[in-house]
Amino acid sequence: MSPDPSGRLPRAFTTPGNSSFLEFLASYSPALLPGNRILPAGNAPVAPHATTIVALTFDGGVVMAGDRRATMGTMIASRQMDKVFPADDYSVIGVAGTAGIAVELVRLFQLELEHYEKIEGALLSLDGKANRLATMLRSNLGLAMQGLTVIPLFAGYDLGRSAGRIFSYDITGGRYEEHEHHSVGSGAVFARGSLKKRWQPGLGQDDAVSIAVEALVDAADDDSATAGPDSAREIWPLVATVTSAGYRRIPDDALSGIVAALAATHQRSTGRGGDAS
Repeated sequence: MSPDPSGRLPRAFTTPGNSSFLEFLASYSPALLPGNRILPAGNAPVAPHATTIVALTFDGGVVMAGDRRATMGTMIASRQMDKVFPADDYSVIGVAGTAGIAVELVRLFQLELEHYEKIEGALLSLDGKANRLATMLRSNLGLAMQGLTVIPLFAGYDLGRSAGRIFSYDITGGRYEEHEHHSVGSGAVFARGSLKKRWQPGLGQDDAVSIAVEALVDAADDDSATAGPDSAREIWPLVATVTSAGYRRIPDDALSGIVAALAATHQRSTGRGGDAS
């Protein structure tokens, strides 16, 4: 679309009444939306993929954690990829699947929520955010059918219910509320088994963070595409909580202490940390 010779913004930018950035972009320049890209025929190329994301509720909020490894076939494409992001002040999104498409989806979702807040002057409800993300995934179905799949995990603090909530999705945009805990990605089945054993009602925030990290460690133990904490390189999982105070990323020094405590517990349980005599 050619620019206005007068230098003014096109009318679409000054027309009031649209709180959805996606709808605005679809009407103004639909080719910019990821789902409207024209792809060449044939199989999708091998692209970096992200892996295991876990989330669980605790008394007063929700925690989400993701490992840092991205793989390209049998190769490690990155050891320090971010897979957990703040969606806005009271929600968090984690992504598993094709890395480039996943990061683009997250940025577009963040922009969608920010646009709504600026236009309406209020936060979108948590259910509304979950529904907007489902719509975005539905528009990405063409790319998913080409093999460029993204499966997000969405969670947040519901200000109306005063509780943390978790939402999972499928590639068609189906939205499902999960209770207590959930995981997605190549190591999800192993992480889910760990979460089932360790989650319990009334968890405190510190215990929930430790359980999330432990679930990632258990997933990495059986899934080659999931990385466990790397003490030598000081690479730790990305862990965030969302409470009534908002989004907070857990600092690396706190995570290193949790990892050390988990390692010590494992050594004691296997008898490797005691006196051999």
